[in-house]
Amino acid sequence: MKKLSILFLLCLLVQVVPAQGSKALDLKEITSGKFRAEGIQGVIPMADGEHYTQMNAEGTQIIKYSFRTGQQVEVVFDVAKARECTFKRFDGYTFSPDGSKILIRTETQPIYRHSYKAVHYLYTIKRNIVEKLSEGGPQQSPVFSPDGNMVAFVRDNNIFLVKMLYGNSESQVTEDGKFNHVLNGIPDWVYEEEFSFATALEFSPDNTMLAFIRFDESEVASFTFPIFAGQAPHYSALETYPGAYTYKYPKAGEANSKVSVHTFDIKSKVTRKMKLPLDPDGYIPRIRFTQDAAKLAIMTLNRNQNRFDLYFADPRSTLCKLVLRDESPYYINESVFDNIMFYPQNFSFISEKDGYSHLYWYSMGGNLIKQVTKGKFEVKRFIGWDAATNTFYFESNEESPLRTAVYKTDKKGGRIKLSEKAGTNSAIFSSNLKYFMNTYSNLQTPAVITLNDNTGKVLKTLVTNQKLKETLAQYQLPKKEFFTFRTSQGTELNGWMIKPADFNESKKYPVLLYQYSGPGSQEVVDKWGIGGDRGGIGWDAYMASKGYVIVCVDGRGTGGRGAEFAKCTYLNLGVKEAQDQVETAKHMAAQPYVDKSRIGIWGWSFGGYMTIMSMSEGTPIFKAGAAVAAVTDWRFYDTVYVERFMRTPQQNAEGYKAGSAFTRAANLNGRLLLVHGMADDNVHFQNCAEYSECLVQADKQFDMQVYTNRNHGIYGGNTRYHLFTRLTEFFLNNL
Repeated sequence: MKKLSILFLLCLLVQVVPAQGSKALDLKEITSGKFRAEGIQGVIPMADGEHYTQMNAEGTQIIKYSFRTGQQVEVVFDVAKARECTFKRFDGYTFSPDGSKILIRTETQPIYRHSYKAVHYLYTIKRNIVEKLSEGGPQQSPVFSPDGNMVAFVRDNNIFLVKMLYGNSESQVTEDGKFNHVLNGIPDWVYEEEFSFATALEFSPDNTMLAFIRFDESEVASFTFPIFAGQAPHYSALETYPGAYTYKYPKAGEANSKVSVHTFDIKSKVTRKMKLPLDPDGYIPRIRFTQDAAKLAIMTLNRNQNRFDLYFADPRSTLCKLVLRDESPYYINESVFDNIMFYPQNFSFISEKDGYSHLYWYSMGGNLIKQVTKGKFEVKRFIGWDAATNTFYFESNEESPLRTAVYKTDKKGGRIKLSEKAGTNSAIFSSNLKYFMNTYSNLQTPAVITLNDNTGKVLKTLVTNQKLKETLAQYQLPKKEFFTFRTSQGTELNGWMIKPADFNESKKYPVLLYQYSGPGSQEVVDKWGIGGDRGGIGWDAYMASKGYVIVCVDGRGTGGRGAEFAKCTYLNLGVKEAQDQVETAKHMAAQPYVDKSRIGIWGWSFGGYMTIMSMSEGTPIFKAGAAVAAVTDWRFYDTVYVERFMRTPQQNAEGYKAGSAFTRAANLNGRLLLVHGMADDNVHFQNCAEYSECLVQADKQFDMQVYTNRNHGIYGGNTRYHLFTRLTEFFLNNL
């Protein structure tokens, strides 16, 4: 239910540059990516603090650049020049911590959102030679030891260890891994999807131990969906009889994997299980070695996810000590895990204990040293701490819930803004925090990427997107603006609006609401590419060019405005959010330039769910709506996501009933289009199939578009163009 990571991320905001040209927007051009903003991908800061590396666009070289000048310094790896290199291009790479070796990734096969299998090669820089990591088949989640002399990886759910000082000898660490039963060192589906990681394997800082999470999913219920021969790609083996894919997917209230933490002593080959006081149904969303080899950090959550515990485990004695506990009357955000960073004497932590997400500083003994940030704003990300100057670096929305900036603290603890311009800023810092690469955009400005020093001074501008601006200047483009309004319940909501390029205040326009509305999400932010980035980027502009006013409003439950606003929907997903979309429609209906008889709504994933809930809220204000890849009943979705916001169906039967589209089917008002991919491993097609049956039995006519073999992103071949053509025709015909 998070934002989709799809290959077709296109740049929405053809619509925010002032109209200059006469060309009409073309849907084929939009879905092809013609208006995509240029960025800089795959930046990896080097350990020396002065340089960063990138793959070239062809996937044939790794190039080293200066953080200070932005200039190319050298080519670190080249497939054409490396000795014994048997591949012509590669997909990714990882440096060893000491910078002497590189792990090169080839033949990548995606698995789920973050995970993949690949054939990896070791490249030793000084020797300029490439060696295959393993002859035993593709690997998952390879990890370098701190000294760069070992690599651990997972194959077929078991952990393997390669020792380079012993002729790249390979040994097997675990033996019990088995598909759909036991996973060692990699997360199961629900952990990967909802806790956002793909590796559960760590080396100790002294190179003597491996730590890993073991997932026993043998008691988790399986889910199966059909796979057809299809096209783009075509599976010839399935031409006569379809196949099926079966995997473990724990639905709300059902059994999760049983998890445990283990260590493997590399010298003695002894495996130990940590004596972790975890609830039988608790979660272990991260393990991470601190800088002390005797302290393995283990992060846990109870099943309701309202209690976070941080333990330090001794990897040899197996004893675990509770270091920090954070509790919430609602739930703990999953963003806390990767904002914990360990230093020799301290660690960072982000908590909402005062109502807003703020940065806290602890001793390694678990004592609170200080609250680093305070105020009615949210710290979005902790970047790092400079021990020499006692300076903290972070990103926050102090200026506005709609904007993000890069900050550091001064000697007195005050905040110094490092990013120059108001909008959305995101930084990649050098390893010594001396420099950073800043990506900035706002409503009117496609990404501008600069290199800066840690005072904020711009050293070099790397990307201006001038070519995109020149391209956009040829088109007749809609206009985009922010607005706010107050609901009848007294809540002020933020929104954006896209008006046709030839907008005339005296005319009456149809309105199309786009929204996502999921817990903690934000669509209304001051950046290039707002709205529809689950597949609708650019389509909003296209529909505006067809004479529609496009509106997006972040209702209650969305992010950027503190814990109470984001979590007021707790235990009742879908109710307040739907009310606020109805309130948005009412607000628009009251505008003199709106035809109140022609208001529609659409969304993807949680936004699709919200489309259905809003059209069934009881207020007959929407004439038409499209729900793409929508959840229709929370009992069909996964444990971690749903129970974070709703607890289990056993604990909260009324909340699940109130938040089900099934119970509202008879109230559906307006023409509805249901769109779903049959191979959606995230929001199962079951949601669409069962809800459509509810509509049939309630005698409600509706439209449906099903995509063969497509997952939650609904792309591949001509699929994306077909989808948006379908949406276009549906709204032109019904709105």
